[in-house]
Amino acid sequence: MARGSAKRFAHAIVELAREEKSFDAWQHDLHELRAAVSDETVVTFLGSPNVSAAEKIKTIEQVLGDLRPESRNLLRMLVERRQTDLIPDIADLFDEAVLEERGITLANITTADKLNEHGQAAVGELLKVITGKDVEIRAHTDPSIIGGIIVRMGDQLIDGSVINQLRRLRARLAAG
Repeated sequence: MARGSAKRFAHAIVELAREEKSFDAWQHDLHELRAAVSDETVVTFLGSPNVSAAEKIKTIEQVLGDLRPESRNLLRMLVERRQTDLIPDIADLFDEAVLEERGITLANITTADKLNEHGQAAVGELLKVITGKDVEIRAHTDPSIIGGIIVRMGDQLIDGSVINQLRRLRARLAAG
């Protein structure tokens, strides 16, 4: 789950991208930054107390030379505040906002076994009917749900898992 500060950064970037109509450029830069901070060597470098913030910024800007000025400013701020670990969350939240801006709902679906393409398409069509929007599915597997499906779309949760049904049955039997 993304931390509050990552949400605030992402929200500010979305507002700026909306004003400038620069969603694609921001998305490119955030993906570049996410890729950079996913490298263990970079993480160690950025976390080192022996390297000044100015040196860290200079080095990263040399490596990622094609960043826009706004993205460079974001990077500087995150390095100076020692919050570069927020970059993956910021990028993920921004990606979700881009989908929303384009009228697409993100649906995280969890099943016990991997859904094939036909299954994902069927779920996507059903969710499209329910939401009235195009749906992008991110599929996950979790054998602990035994069977069924769990769908998360924003703040909505649809839990049709077997484990959830068994819990409800147990609660009814215990109460009865």
